Amino acid sequence: MTSLTITESGSGPAVLVLHGGAGPFSVAGIAEHFARTSRVLTPTLPGWNGTTRPDEIDTIADLAAAYLILLRERELREVLVIGSSVGGWIAAEMAAQDRAGTVGGVVLIDATGVWIDAAPIPDFFALDARAIAEYSYHDPDRFYQDPSEIPAAQLAVRQANMVALRHFAGEPYMHDPTLLPRLADVTIPTLLVWGESDRIVTPAYGAAYAAAFGNAKLEIISEAGHLPHMEQPETTFAILDAYASQVSGTPAR
Repeated sequence: MTSLTITESGSGPAVLVLHGGAGPFSVAGIAEHFARTSRVLTPTLPGWNGTTRPDEIDTIADLAAAYLILLRERELREVLVIGSSVGGWIAAEMAAQDRAGTVGGVVLIDATGVWIDAAPIPDFFALDARAIAEYSYHDPDRFYQDPSEIPAAQLAVRQANMVALRHFAGEPYMHDPTLLPRLADVTIPTLLVWGESDRIVTPAYGAAYAAAFGNAKLEIISEAGHLPHMEQPETTFAILDAYASQVSGTPAR
């Protein structure tokens, strides 16, 4: 098995938490929340935070396949997979690929991964730091960091993370053209959680994404953007907890 960077915490039913371009810190709160009652696996996606990208992992579909293999090697079934942004794309791809009951539930939090003509994704790579904050958060002033005030070493890590993001999501831009039509075959309960103020992938994008699944529900969170679990953690975790309780008894498909 390809070497992958995985952090584990807690015990109980298995939960896989997948970060997006912002890196592992952006889903740390989700991992900490679920570790109270669950066995949480939190990968650092290859290429982020100084990790290497194995040659055989070249696409989001490759990443999804690698994480499915990892879960099966650990003899885990009915795993709840939660993905934020690009991590949600990976989660959707895992559900679409899974034929062994490895995935028992899927949560996409403001996920990318499909193309919706009526709600195109803006060119994220063309945005400066201030614009990224404006597009990403309901309250951008709370989260904006002036790049000139970020230590050089930390800034270098962020820049390397963007190189990794561009590799996986730059072409085709932020989506896999084959994914949307495959989602109808995903019949396990699927939850899409969306920040009402997200301008990267809008609620309209989320609604179209949800409609493509065989069994999905969309929850909109007010006063939140692309990372609702950071801006509105209590509301987000209440929704996630209710969903996790629902799928915990879901039989293997």
